[in-house]
Amino acid sequence: MDRVMTVSSLAGRKVVSTAAKWEPMVGYSRAVRAGNWIAVTGTIGLRPDGTCPPMAEEQMRQALAIIIASVEALGGYRTEIMRTRMFVTDIGLLPEIGRVHAEILGDIRPATTMVQVAALADPVAVLEVEADAFVTH
Repeated sequence: MDRVMTVSSLAGRKVVSTAAKWEPMVGYSRAVRAGNWIAVTGTIGLRPDGTCPPMAEEQMRQALAIIIASVEALGGYRTEIMRTRMFVTDIGLLPEIGRVHAEILGDIRPATTMVQVAALADPVAVLEVEADAFVTH
């Protein structure tokens, strides 16, 4: 992935920044590790150039790639993702989005939730994904 990720320590925790324009504006990190837990914030499927793909399937692939890269940057593995939460602007996209989730995370079967929301921060985005991981090593 050609995405810039910065890992730093802050208040006794390790944090990851992906330089998304909203991170400094809102004051958050892409992911935070405290002890064995990693929490990854709501992530839309932005490409490294800051654009959002038009199709839900590609947005989901990009969002999960960012999430997995964030977990790995903090010392975790994809297989340690315990939970995902998906926020979608159209619940009718469940089959398409769910298919990508199953393709990428189906072998580890994390607990998950998908809910419909009115809108997301980027008007082109149709989904946003959060994740939690428990690092066992």
